[in-house]
Amino acid sequence: MDLKLSGKRALITGSSSGLGEAMALLLGAEGAEVVVHGRDGTRAKSVAAAIVEAGGKAGYAIGDLTTDAGADAVAGAALEGGPIDVLVNNAGSYAHLSWTDATPEDWRETYEANVISGVRMIQRLVPRMRERGWGRVITIGGGLATQPMNTHPQYNATLAARHNLAVSLARELKGTGVTSNVVSPGAILVEAVKNLLIRTAPERGWGEDWEDIERAASEQLVPNDTGRMGRPDEIAAAVAFLASPLADYISGATLRVDGGTVRSVQ
Repeated sequence: MDLKLSGKRALITGSSSGLGEAMALLLGAEGAEVVVHGRDGTRAKSVAAAIVEAGGKAGYAIGDLTTDAGADAVAGAALEGGPIDVLVNNAGSYAHLSWTDATPEDWRETYEANVISGVRMIQRLVPRMRERGWGRVITIGGGLATQPMNTHPQYNATLAARHNLAVSLARELKGTGVTSNVVSPGAILVEAVKNLLIRTAPERGWGEDWEDIERAASEQLVPNDTGRMGRPDEIAAAVAFLASPLADYISGATLRVDGGTVRSVQ
């Protein structure tokens, strides 16, 4: 299927590795010119080079989105090549903390990284989308926004905020030609997750075979209807669809890509 992304320019925050990298590679393969963002210049340049080597167009923007100066630098670098049509707010971080361990400073830092960073980019890029009458804002959320765990409460709360602000933005953009949506991943098998599961499998009695480990982890840690964890490319595919002109009639929506982890009729 042609997603009609040729000629569009996309900035994906936090795309120098992991889920963001998968999004960048797929949008590049679909014809979009991708601006790869990260705080590590070497990694961001490497992802951009991979897109170019595959026949696509890509640049990079380096900066820390937890500061106004960093956001200014990223927006400035992204706009050097022309207007940004698609903004994917993917950048974020979390720490495994309990209610007892998570200090007010931990909460503040997590909100800065996961919520305010995205607001900074929206404020710098969306006004120009409105002027042109077309654009996409895609926020990467998660099932913990609506079904939070007792652990890492500071992270759960920021996911809820990301979902909420995305819908509020959709209401604000009514009739402008710019849409705002959420892609909500379940447990996704990035390299760090796989390594963690393999490392902890013996103490949990999951065996040594990867298929057995993944099946057990899916049943015990993140129960879902597929019996496995998601893959980065599956999240990237959802992002690519919502970024495309084929999704003109979708705004204020949450697209869950979680194998049925979150059980809801809405």
